[in-house]
Amino acid sequence: MASAAKSLVQTLRRYMKKPWEITGPCADPEYRLAVPKATEYRVFCPATVPEKAIIPTSLPDTVYDIKYYSRDQRRNRPPIKRTVLKKADVEKMMKEKTFDTSDFPRPYLTAKVVEDDNAIGGGYQK
Repeated sequence: MASAAKSLVQTLRRYMKKPWEITGPCADPEYRLAVPKATEYRVFCPATVPEKAIIPTSLPDTVYDIKYYSRDQRRNRPPIKRTVLKKADVEKMMKEKTFDTSDFPRPYLTAKVVEDDNAIGGGYQK
């Protein structure tokens, strides 16, 4: 009984089509469904590849690194160094004499600049 019903359903499926298979691109005999079957989807397991991959080898110095983080300048900065000064350290620094006036170079200009006092209107023409 079950096999007779099954064969009847299969016979009806041959003659009855889905509404979108009657007209449109699906009705074309060359139309192929975009979704692959389970047997076509993954022919071999990814862990057992039939061919071994060919990896190009070169000197590491001549290969350009495409990773972003190795070229990111924000990550290449040296770490910020912070020093915590205690009161004793500050007092010690204040007592030390770190420089003298003779340590600085003498200024080049030693002569006094004399301005012209006779300029009319302070140098501006009226």
